[in-house]
Amino acid sequence: MDNVVIAIGSVTAIGAVLAALISVASKLMAVKTDERAALILECLPGSNCGACGYPGCSGYANALLSGGAAINLCTPGGAAAAKRLSEIIGGEAGRVEERLAVVHCRGDCNAIQTKMEYTGIQTCRAAKPLFGGEGACAFGCLGYGDCKPVCPSGAIWIENGLAHIIKRLCTGCGLCVKACPNKLITIEDADETSFILCKNIEKGGVARKKCVNACIGCKKCARECPSGAITIEDNLAVIDYEKCTHCEHCAETCVTNCIQLGIYRSGVSKAEKVGVG
Repeated sequence: MDNVVIAIGSVTAIGAVLAALISVASKLMAVKTDERAALILECLPGSNCGACGYPGCSGYANALLSGGAAINLCTPGGAAAAKRLSEIIGGEAGRVEERLAVVHCRGDCNAIQTKMEYTGIQTCRAAKPLFGGEGACAFGCLGYGDCKPVCPSGAIWIENGLAHIIKRLCTGCGLCVKACPNKLITIEDADETSFILCKNIEKGGVARKKCVNACIGCKKCARECPSGAITIEDNLAVIDYEKCTHCEHCAETCVTNCIQLGIYRSGVSKAEKVGVG
């Protein structure tokens, strides 16, 4: 019995000593935290999209506290988040650039030819290695919607085998860009008005046989662009937005309608106003 008591006493004593050491160490080695960190994280959307250029919302919060980041970098949070952050940290919020996702494809079920019946796992990433899915165009939207579930604002829907962006809901976070295996989605400045909705770099005749909405590299848009903002690279039209004057003539002249009018800050595109797209 004495041995048992001694053992219990020894363990208790050791435990008390260790507890005291841990308590002292926690105070001596404690890392001081800025009380503003929690307030900053409350202002951020928590999507951890990386649109700000930092590894998630916590990374951006740390950069803000250290003074190494601008206050207006959170695109999903928008002007409201920037204003609140400026109140917490101090300084001018600045203008938050509105950026929205664009799906560079118009190859829905009505436009694209099918080359096979795909019955595998119904995801874009699963279908892509298997001959690029059902569609004849290997560069187009695969249509299984890998981009949809990652969108934190519910701004993506799939219709007729093609992903679409709900402009008024999109925050430009960029998570859909990472999810698309064909790299069809880009995040663009909402001020831009014309976009090439095709990524097929095959020659025009081949591309058109696979999708009636494909860019055929005919150069008509390039020849008629008054500001010389359009060139043809790898059989595909490319717009230089530094030169683009937003005249929208390219969309009017495109013979396959692969150039579509874009997005305005009002949240309504001119294409929507005239019933196109």
